[in-house]
Amino acid sequence: MKTWFITGGTPGGFGPAYADIALERGDNVVLTARRPHLLADWARDHGDRALVLPLDVTDTRQIREAVQAAEERFEGIDVLVNNAGRGWYGSVEGTSDTDVRRSFELNFFSVTELLRAVLPGMRARGSGWIVNMSSVAGLRGVPGFGYYSAAKFAVEGLTEALRHEVAPFGINVLAVEPGAFRTRAYSGFADEPVSETVDAYLPFVESVRASMVGQDGRQPGDPCRGVRTVMDAMDQDEPPHRLVLGAAGYDAVHRQLEGMSEELHRYEAASRSADFPPAP
Repeated sequence: MKTWFITGGTPGGFGPAYADIALERGDNVVLTARRPHLLADWARDHGDRALVLPLDVTDTRQIREAVQAAEERFEGIDVLVNNAGRGWYGSVEGTSDTDVRRSFELNFFSVTELLRAVLPGMRARGSGWIVNMSSVAGLRGVPGFGYYSAAKFAVEGLTEALRHEVAPFGINVLAVEPGAFRTRAYSGFADEPVSETVDAYLPFVESVRASMVGQDGRQPGDPCRGVRTVMDAMDQDEPPHRLVLGAAGYDAVHRQLEGMSEELHRYEAASRSADFPPAP
């Protein structure tokens, strides 16, 4: 029996999907949310194996308190799922500094704080899993979501380094990159006014917003099927380091990597020419 600590417990998202499937498997679950009252009925249905905790992942004190409460209740955390996050749309030039910093606080710095809170217990026990929910946008920059992409690129780099650092302690690390999934991630965009400081980009940003609103409820990805895919991958004798979810996401990443590989080879001579000449 494992204990899962899952952030981002908004109903209809990946967080509850992880929680439900972990409980199906007989595990314990700690599910956190900024509005825990929305999960009260869910928690009652699952008795002692489910614990809902209030957590604003941008608040370091709350993170420490939630992790401590989870470890005291279940005597440790075996799997951390860093799932909390959201996107802000806008141009790179015209996104307000406030929104840039909010994006990184939620989508990147919260991940670092949760890692620092949970890893000591995992190291002490000599085992554990870190699942960082990244995005296809963390592997290819998405116009209109430049700062969201930047934060997810940062999560990718952090995850890659962490994987090597904690492997000697028996801890596995997985980056998960979903494409468009039918969560509530886009539902707030319809009521969210465009905030763009450079008028020249307004038509573009309006089109990005309209596209996101138009996709809401019609995204091809199924969160439950996605989570089962992740858990099946974790059960493999040689689990993957990263896992792209969704057919469209896979195709987009494949095209991105193919293009990068082709360009890398095309400029191989230029790359190699930048070194000092070989010693005679």
